[in-house]
Amino acid sequence: MESVSKIRLWILQEGRSIRSVARATGLSRNTIKKYLKDDNPPSYQRQAPPARHKLCDGFDTRLQELFEQDQKRPRRERRTAVRLYEQLVSEGYTGSYSPVQRFVRDLKRTDAGSGEAFIPLHFAAGDALQFDWSEERVVLGGVEQKVKVAHFRLCHSRKPFVVAYPGESQEMVLDAFVRALSFYGGVPRRVIIDNPKTMVTYVSRSKDRVFHPRFLALMNHYVMEPVACTPASGWEKGQVENQVQFLRGRLFVPMPAFDDLDGLNDWLRLPCEELANRAHPEYSARTIAEVFEDERAELRPLGRAFDGYVEKTVRVRSTCLVQYASNRYSVPSRFAGQHVSLRAYAGRIVLVSGQDVIAEHKRRFTRNVSYFEPWHYVPLLDRKPGALRNGAPFVDWQLPDGSLSSAMPR
Repeated sequence: MESVSKIRLWILQEGRSIRSVARATGLSRNTIKKYLKDDNPPSYQRQAPPARHKLCDGFDTRLQELFEQDQKRPRRERRTAVRLYEQLVSEGYTGSYSPVQRFVRDLKRTDAGSGEAFIPLHFAAGDALQFDWSEERVVLGGVEQKVKVAHFRLCHSRKPFVVAYPGESQEMVLDAFVRALSFYGGVPRRVIIDNPKTMVTYVSRSKDRVFHPRFLALMNHYVMEPVACTPASGWEKGQVENQVQFLRGRLFVPMPAFDDLDGLNDWLRLPCEELANRAHPEYSARTIAEVFEDERAELRPLGRAFDGYVEKTVRVRSTCLVQYASNRYSVPSRFAGQHVSLRAYAGRIVLVSGQDVIAEHKRRFTRNVSYFEPWHYVPLLDRKPGALRNGAPFVDWQLPDGSLSSAMPR
């Protein structure tokens, strides 16, 4: 551009000849004449698209076939480009990942059409944590079932954390946050969330939020500011939205199988650490784990863990049972007919009278089942000894010889 301006200045203002300018610049006279006719700067135009490595030996056809098969599956079961690449490698493909990635990207663009534009977001270290739920399918104890997965992502370092639950009720939200902050070892200044009823009870026309009292208690305990996204604007927490899709293809396709939910969650913690060894998307010379170590210094100290339960007052039935979420749990017989406090945690049920814990059970997620502690009913056997034969609490109850007689009142 600068040389074109100089040539036009020499000839059009100073009156120099084309021949003398050609000698001074080393350019041909035809090139100089072209510059004189057109005052636009010269630009390079590619005559042909750049050469790229292509899928060969019919793998392009095979990849398109796999992609079309995935389009017929539910969205959460579709494979990522990485998974498709691994499938091709298992079938003999020896090329690199890049052609596969480009091919899949072009197929998705063809399928989806033009995309929507967004404004890039920036988060300082220790500033924000994003949260979202996803629904996945897993095999637990040999049975295929749905689970809800709580996703967390520190926005600056991109460090992920996930934990699975049978549902996404209030107590599971509270438990998920306690686990996530313990995993990160500190507290960010804000948390960016959607507007579920377990966290936001009301959204006004002016977009003001009324947060759920129990969720607000969690926020106050850790001194975090809750920030609810604008409805239908998931891009405001786009990092965790993208994480849901990425981890679905990475962890839940094909479906993982474990004995129980605890085994699944123990396993899910490992990829959270392994994925931190990937290059950070903004600071490519450093890993996510390295950036996280810097961000950890900006997090506030964790302090005492929040007691994440949901409490309600229930009446003890004459059968010494209280009900919660379609199941029944026993309490000591002396509390029959009284009102007690039931505290529901993500994994246990605690019954409280006054300041005393009177019973505790493992949380169950069946329907219409009674769970007994036989010792709760032993005092009643003094007046109803025949119940020992057919009483539901004593079915399959194995006791050492003489242990029951010693516990019976005299």
